[in-house]
Amino acid sequence: MTVTIYGIKNCDTMKKARTWLDAKGVAYRFHDYKAEGIDAENLKRWVETLGWETVLNRSGTTFRALPDADKQDLDAGKAVALMLAQPSMIKRPILDRDGALTAGFKPEIYETLF
Repeated sequence: MTVTIYGIKNCDTMKKARTWLDAKGVAYRFHDYKAEGIDAENLKRWVETLGWETVLNRSGTTFRALPDADKQDLDAGKAVALMLAQPSMIKRPILDRDGALTAGFKPEIYETLF
């Protein structure tokens, strides 16, 4: 099984997810948005699979700091453009297990996945 976890190194939720994976002995690759960026193809696949409402982190400080005009009339295309411009707005973590996607981290959900 190929597992990739996408996020930001210093995010507390990311630290919890990576600690959980390490403790369970799950081999994974960590993709840091800050260091590696994110490509449009992956982001569009996530939005198609999970929905832009799930993938766009509207509770984070980056989104809240946007001008009101950028927050209005959101749709999948506008959400993808915002996340490509500022990957900090992507929900963390995004877990990709052989193409099966999970957004966010909850230990009880990870238990069912591994």
